[in-house]
Amino acid sequence: MISKITKASRLTIAAAFMATFAAGAQAQGFTPESPECIAPANPGGGWDFTCRQVGKMLQDEGLIEKTMQVVNLAGGGGGVAYAEVVNKRNDSNDLIVAASSATATRLAQGAYPGNTMDQVRWLASVGADYGVIAVAADSEIKDLPELLEKIKTDPTSISVAGGSAVGGWDHLKVLIAANAYGIDDVRSVKYIAFDGGGEAVTQLLAGSVQAFTGDASEAKGFVDSGDIRVIAVLSPERLEGDFASFPTAKEQGVDAIGANWRGFYAPGGMSDEAYDAWVSKIGELYASDQWKEVMANNGLAPLDLQGAEFEAFVADNVAEIAAISREIGIIK
Repeated sequence: MISKITKASRLTIAAAFMATFAAGAQAQGFTPESPECIAPANPGGGWDFTCRQVGKMLQDEGLIEKTMQVVNLAGGGGGVAYAEVVNKRNDSNDLIVAASSATATRLAQGAYPGNTMDQVRWLASVGADYGVIAVAADSEIKDLPELLEKIKTDPTSISVAGGSAVGGWDHLKVLIAANAYGIDDVRSVKYIAFDGGGEAVTQLLAGSVQAFTGDASEAKGFVDSGDIRVIAVLSPERLEGDFASFPTAKEQGVDAIGANWRGFYAPGGMSDEAYDAWVSKIGELYASDQWKEVMANNGLAPLDLQGAEFEAFVADNVAEIAAISREIGIIK
């Protein structure tokens, strides 16, 4: 059943990577007075990276006048932040929120109680982040097949940590790999959820778990510090730059691919003027040579969608993940 996940994911990602939509709306003179980005997880994860990197570069490029305040609001796999925006910050024109495939997954599975994707406004994507599976630098596990063989022969011996909730995108990625390896009952994979990739890696380093599933961008800092070792990237071929030394799952005989889009949403009550301005600003940032360099240095692949095109993409993503989740019994 999960073999369909890989095929469906490939179709979605391939179609997305071919998209070259330009920003459909231009800024109408709106400038945020107190620009703020909510990262719906603790520091160190992918949402935190997205907020901080984009916020810094928006100011560096002169697209916002004041420093972007980054607020970490962890909980519920992004649900605490989503509810905060919908219920308390609905009319804020200065606020944007980091989002990803994990956000779409939780929305698809009804994991944000009472909330749906049409309660916010979807701004733009800033790239796609391939999934990785990693172990502690001093782990005896040498490669992905060895890890998956241990899970296959003794599921209780291996715990895998991720920064999304059970059934979330980090969880689905390791299930895709397990299925591709030949583990028939992927529900036997022992997955432990944490609020963000940073916390998940902390538990890996403490020895509480044996492996980590996350994205290339959030793993990079821990690789650079020598704390973890990436044993597989879930990409069709090796990434470039600093990630070129990381083997793909595919080259190890595990035909598993998983990419996580990254972008932003805004409060549903944001004015059209503010919305158009944010869409334009993020679109300009994405088109800059500086952002292309950030993407190359952090393992991000191209995904250029703004405004209505991005909203349509997210809607399709939510529908697809809902169908996948039904197949593996996460939702009915």
